[in-house]
Amino acid sequence: MTDTDAAETAETAVANRTEEWQVRSSAPEAPPAATDAGADDELPEDRYLNRELSWLDFNARVLALAADPSLPLLERAKFLAIFSSNLDEFYMVRVAGLKRRDEMGLSVRSADGLSPREQLRRIGERTQQVASRHARVFLDSVRPAMAEEGIVVVGWADLDEAERSRLSTYFHEQVFPVLTPLAVDPAHPFPFVSGLSLNLAITVRQPEDGTTHFARIKVPDNVDRFVQLPGEDTPSGRPGYRFLPMEELIAAFLTVLFPGLDIVEHHAFRITRNADFEVEEDRDEDLLKALERELARRRFGTPVRLEVADDMTEHMLELLLRELDVDPGDVIEVPGLLDLSSLWQVYGVDRPALKDPTFVPATPPAFGERETPKSIFSTLRDGDVLVHHPYDSFSTTVQRFIEQAAADPNVLAIKQTLYRTSGDSPIVNALIDAAEAGKQVVALVEIKARFDEQANIKWARALEQAGVHVVYGLIGLKTHCKTCLVVRREGSTIRRYCHIGTGNYNPKTARLYEDVGLLTAAPDIGADLTDLFNSLTGYSRKVNYRNLLVAPYGVRKGIIERIEREVAAVRDGAEGRIRLKANALVDEQVIDALYRASQAGVRVEVVVRGICALRPGADGFSENIVVRSILGRFLEHSRIIHFKANNEFWIGSADMMHRNLDRRVEVMAQVKDPRLAAQLDEVFESAMDPATRCWELGPDGNWTALPHEGETVRDHQVSLMNKHRQR
Repeated sequence: MTDTDAAETAETAVANRTEEWQVRSSAPEAPPAATDAGADDELPEDRYLNRELSWLDFNARVLALAADPSLPLLERAKFLAIFSSNLDEFYMVRVAGLKRRDEMGLSVRSADGLSPREQLRRIGERTQQVASRHARVFLDSVRPAMAEEGIVVVGWADLDEAERSRLSTYFHEQVFPVLTPLAVDPAHPFPFVSGLSLNLAITVRQPEDGTTHFARIKVPDNVDRFVQLPGEDTPSGRPGYRFLPMEELIAAFLTVLFPGLDIVEHHAFRITRNADFEVEEDRDEDLLKALERELARRRFGTPVRLEVADDMTEHMLELLLRELDVDPGDVIEVPGLLDLSSLWQVYGVDRPALKDPTFVPATPPAFGERETPKSIFSTLRDGDVLVHHPYDSFSTTVQRFIEQAAADPNVLAIKQTLYRTSGDSPIVNALIDAAEAGKQVVALVEIKARFDEQANIKWARALEQAGVHVVYGLIGLKTHCKTCLVVRREGSTIRRYCHIGTGNYNPKTARLYEDVGLLTAAPDIGADLTDLFNSLTGYSRKVNYRNLLVAPYGVRKGIIERIEREVAAVRDGAEGRIRLKANALVDEQVIDALYRASQAGVRVEVVVRGICALRPGADGFSENIVVRSILGRFLEHSRIIHFKANNEFWIGSADMMHRNLDRRVEVMAQVKDPRLAAQLDEVFESAMDPATRCWELGPDGNWTALPHEGETVRDHQVSLMNKHRQR
């Protein structure tokens, strides 16, 4: 379940501003190790799990949800689609990077000691296993269960003559005109096959002399993958739906596409290409133009995976391997349909009983309706507010904060970072309104946010055209922090209001992603954010902040220092406990600090959604560490850390990964108000409850589903939904 959904002036305005970002300081070198290398001598060499195989284990947990008959049926289909999309991105980025290192002869080994080639071999083997299981869950479980509910995915052979006749008309009028059969012979070179496109590989034969030829047809990607047919209502009166895969429709009319030729065979295939590119951030070139050039190259990346139907003949497969220049180890054979990400179309049918019950986010009591509603600014002057999405509404909290700032005549300036946002973003619209009202508005749009680059370029231009001061951050770093600063005149004083969160300013994903955010008028945080934005937009090289940890300089160092304080507290006789919630735990320095804390008797509890390179529960160095993973209807996305002995709670944008700690601008803020700290404590208590449905990681790297059969089971997310309803 990965960090992706998205969207974010004019050329002349951008060109006029080019010189400003060109002269900014380039990215600093990675900070020095926060701990002495000698301190790790007592830790075993095999203390890390492989991050790539750990990611595949995460996607296998997503697949386990699809296979779970206790979940609503269409939610299971959704998880099948998510599994497919996740795996596509994994190959486009992570596997592509490993292949590039292997091809360049770079022998740098992973933290667990594997070379790029060894990792690629293990990834290929593991992917084939999970891809086969993925297909079988659909074919043997989800598809038959949907059919029982009147949602049927049919084949051409399942249709009667009347349906075939209607589809013949549809094919000739709507599909045939956009198809382009491409032959391969001395006059027609093998066609370029774009990444993630679905294709038919076809062998045709000349009836006169029996010679055979290869041809390829691309299944159109600008129409629905499934052709929807009239369905029959179920006996209970619920609407029925029938879907025919587009490739089956095309295959049924191959003789129309190749008149006079015999169709010998046809098989579906799909190629995945390298989409992991780096923009050369030359001081003498407009960053937007450089990025647009690289985006144009993305579709021509080298192949990293070839998916084929498992009934493809050896001869056909050999031809594809040769012409596409794919290594046999990169072939994944799939039973049944390729690219089940298209099941999102099926998920969209109007059958609410087969989906999760509708959940309406709550408005926190601090922002709740009153007879005389208070402004958000007045509320924040009374005290900080912690919001927990999607349980707390984004639109009535964070979005309202920015919209009120845009409309308030006393607001002088709004400064905000935008990493990903939605296609019709009310946040962007509010910033445009504020600029048009004469306020000073600064938007740091991270145009290098992977797979959202084109959308963010669009937002950057729209904002600048409206008069927003748009910047692109620091050369060599991605700006990933989630921060907003509002400067307001109140009588003779100037007050600053702030939001610091763990998730993007995206109202759509805020209904699906679990995140927390701090809204505050605390002067020290306002001063910190002022300094941070000065660093992002100007020449400041500030490293130390009053209440914030800021990467690339301070997050890793600050976290390790606090881990060491827990160790010191235990040695002084206090109870030490560290609780960490994140999407990924990979950074070796942080992991080693947690190992040493465990050795010192500190209890360490980790809740990680995806990758975990830490090996918990191992004799001698991690007996006191427990690692859990929770997946469900919401994507667990928040980053929260609790240091018990020193009574500190921190939230922020950074995962415990090299890229976050060394190559991004990240912000973590301390939540000091005891009322808000209690809310964060509640999240951890729920996640670590023995009855909570989860997976637990063992020292051997295997994940075990908990609780065991026959034990009481509670759902972490359902429990939090109920608590927020009660509030």
